[in-house]
Amino acid sequence: MGKEELIQVHKDIAPFIHKTPVLTSQLIDGIAGVHLFFKCENFQKMGAFKMRGATHAIMNLSEVQKSKGVVTHSSGNFAQALALSAKSLGVKAFIVMPSSAPGVKKEAVKGYGGIVIECEPTLEARASTAKAIQEKEGVTFIHPSNDLDVILGQGTACMELLEEVPDLDYVFTPVGGGGLIAGTALAAHYFSETCKVIGGEPFEVDDAYRSLKSGVIESNTSANTIADGLKTQLGNINFPIIQKHVEKITRVTEAEIVAAMKLIWERLKIVSEPSSAVALAAFLKEKETFKDKKIGIIISGGNVDLSHLPF
Repeated sequence: MGKEELIQVHKDIAPFIHKTPVLTSQLIDGIAGVHLFFKCENFQKMGAFKMRGATHAIMNLSEVQKSKGVVTHSSGNFAQALALSAKSLGVKAFIVMPSSAPGVKKEAVKGYGGIVIECEPTLEARASTAKAIQEKEGVTFIHPSNDLDVILGQGTACMELLEEVPDLDYVFTPVGGGGLIAGTALAAHYFSETCKVIGGEPFEVDDAYRSLKSGVIESNTSANTIADGLKTQLGNINFPIIQKHVEKITRVTEAEIVAAMKLIWERLKIVSEPSSAVALAAFLKEKETFKDKKIGIIISGGNVDLSHLPF
């Protein structure tokens, strides 16, 4: 795994994804005291960076595997990403979704041609339901974040950002299952001499923060956060990459997430979901330590239930 491989991944998936814009705001720079560059994956197909990893994972299957189809479990964005990627590549997709997932996300998955199977809203139920479908249908399971093909696909967002702004000092991403931050860390490692990666995570689901401290994969007992995309935990494939290449993880409160989300809506004039705002919130929490630096922020997605905005 190296620089050439990431370049090839980007070439392969390019016809199926958008090259998303990088936005700046003098007003937010004034508040932050630094130059911020926002990589807007909320403008990605299906509204989130996960389109990249899902597309790459399906493309890397054998012809036999493609003919049978794929399955995943996801509460939202990866569900939509896998459904749309599968449709683009002519592959059948079964999507296991917790019964508690927002109705708007279930409808979106169906709209993209995914076959939705609902389960109890626990990680155990998600995994066992997906396994049952895998065995019954002979399909290939694709994990939303703990899969090297997915991780490399997600890394192409940071790769594009560094092509556009090569002298970044730091890139901030949200941390949920770990696929985005692991891919981002690999891209920063291969495409920059100096750029460091920092993760943002809610205090309410700070398993990745605790995992880096303890050296083993931790989990959460509760998941009481507005950042619904960050409730999953790290996996055995992405965790070693994070340990090796991520500078640190900064935890933020629910109020800080909402304030950052509001700032993005008001000042950048774009739709960001709460999970995306966690990256900006993490930067703002420690902005004093980044004076005169150039900072990239990955706005990971914009799939928001507009009937439940926090402001």
